[in-house]
Amino acid sequence: MTTQAKRVAIVTGGGSGIGLAIAEKFTQAGIETIIVGRDANKLKNAKEKLGEHCYPMTCDLSDLKSIPSFIDDVIKKFGQIDILVNNAGINMKKEFQDVTDEDFQKVITTNLTAVFAISREVVKQMLTQKSGSIINISSMAAQYGLPKVIAYSASKTAIDGMTRAMAVELSPKGIRVNAIAPGFIITEMTDKALNSDPERKAKVFNRTPMGYMGQTSDIGDAALFLAGDAAKYITGVVLPVDGGNSIGF
Repeated sequence: MTTQAKRVAIVTGGGSGIGLAIAEKFTQAGIETIIVGRDANKLKNAKEKLGEHCYPMTCDLSDLKSIPSFIDDVIKKFGQIDILVNNAGINMKKEFQDVTDEDFQKVITTNLTAVFAISREVVKQMLTQKSGSIINISSMAAQYGLPKVIAYSASKTAIDGMTRAMAVELSPKGIRVNAIAPGFIITEMTDKALNSDPERKAKVFNRTPMGYMGQTSDIGDAALFLAGDAAKYITGVVLPVDGGNSIGF
């Protein structure tokens, strides 16, 4: 079996949940995977789980000014960036009328502006390589209306538009851009949210045709597919991995 040339990936928010599951699939495939987050301890624990192909690097992506030098560091250490997964994100549950300008802006900065900023810096490198794959993590909040998450919904809907615009501009230059829209996936965060709200939980199961929640590994598998040669003719798609939730009734 021929060994594939070295590939380097960045996974933001790679220390837990969906990001960790994506990083796990990447490292298992032999991709040198840089996991990025704010919490050094969380990253260290993830590294212990993921092993030799995993490289933890701390960066607070909401501090936009720090992003260019962070990407410079990555290029100095690794020489290339082949895959970027924009997974880091925050959510805030509040009644519409109670959301302050600061609340709204905080979510937009992390979920949207930081995704733009890190993508821009990575694209500069990918253009010199004339190749690359960027995967943005969207949400069901961009597929239909969800109450009490106005800033999150706005940020994820914008991610879908940005994915398409980036794909049209960058694909002729060898850079594919896609998004994954996870449905209801079992994580610590969703467990807490749904177990404290039985009505919402029932709604989730009733409108998911497959009748059960997904695993973080389902998103990992989709990301590995979109990042690789099996998806070489796919760009600009927002792929729901949701058990049919987005088309459920």
